[in-house]
Amino acid sequence: MLSIENIIKEAIRKDASDIHLMKGVKPILRINRSLVEISNEEPLEEGDLYDIYDYIIRGNVEKDKIYKIERKLDTSIAYDDIRIRVNCSFSDDIPIFTMRLIKNELPKYEDLGLPEIVKTVIYQPQGVILVTGKTNSGKSTTLNCLIDDINRKQNKKILTLESPVEYKHTSKKSIIVQKEVGPGKDSLTFYEGAKNALREDCDILVIGEIRDKTTMEAAIDMAESGHLVIGTLHTKSCAETIDRIINFYEVRDQPAIKNLLSTLLKLVVSQRLLKSPTQDKLVLVPEIMVVDNTISACIRKEKFNISEIEDTIQGNLDKGSIGLINSLANLYVSGKLTLEQVKSQIEEKNYETLNRTIMQLNLKKNF
Repeated sequence: MLSIENIIKEAIRKDASDIHLMKGVKPILRINRSLVEISNEEPLEEGDLYDIYDYIIRGNVEKDKIYKIERKLDTSIAYDDIRIRVNCSFSDDIPIFTMRLIKNELPKYEDLGLPEIVKTVIYQPQGVILVTGKTNSGKSTTLNCLIDDINRKQNKKILTLESPVEYKHTSKKSIIVQKEVGPGKDSLTFYEGAKNALREDCDILVIGEIRDKTTMEAAIDMAESGHLVIGTLHTKSCAETIDRIINFYEVRDQPAIKNLLSTLLKLVVSQRLLKSPTQDKLVLVPEIMVVDNTISACIRKEKFNISEIEDTIQGNLDKGSIGLINSLANLYVSGKLTLEQVKSQIEEKNYETLNRTIMQLNLKKNF
């Protein structure tokens, strides 16, 4: 007989990040980016998936209604002291599930692989800081490490908007209010939560995901009124992040948003996670854009150019910025990634720049 709790226990034991459950295959774990089946379980049948659904819903009529009307549901459950983010959807009209295990303890900031400049910038009294990357790039971990650092060192009121809440923070030197976003939750939408934050006397607003123009506008309003806003976007680079935000707006409104961004945006962290070739772990590849006068000027230009921003980041190393090529070259020279992995992350036209950067780093290393 299927035991979902046994599957969760096995996922915890093997330090899996995700559990995949669907009809006709054994339960699958994602371990360091690889998909691994639980060999001692049987392939899941339709009845098993409805049993899992009942375990997750636990008689909650509102969640059941949302799932059946919208054909999907994002929720969370707890097993012992482990929080699990769950996405329920359908395949062939049968429930399927993706479950993300949220570890209790955050890693130390020093172990993430991010430079100190990121921690320095979060001491800004106001402005916008963005953490970006594709799904499963570690954005939530970075975001919560930053929250934890502020919580331990600064005397602030921090308000977070999350869907769902992943890491549960305990107020330390700061006070933290965590709100879950969604129908029947603490806030209906990220936009509504961000607008209401203006009345909640918070110093720092954390927006778990900026998905649209209205949420971006609320974040900008918050920053303009003297607050620090930290948010995430699903973009693959710092320059693409700026382009995405600009394109939230109609062409006639873009000059105004460019001017606001050039003033309010302080830092963009774009990150990727790659498998270590030598250890059973993932390696963080950061791209850091510190918004100085040069970057601000690029953002304000009438014709926004992604390549120009990328070149400016690569040339602004002395200001704290770290270009993707420089980051990859450092990880290769330090033996954390292979040359093949590094090259897979950039376009072929940039190979020459990569090789030159590697050569310069090796020269420094030898002298």
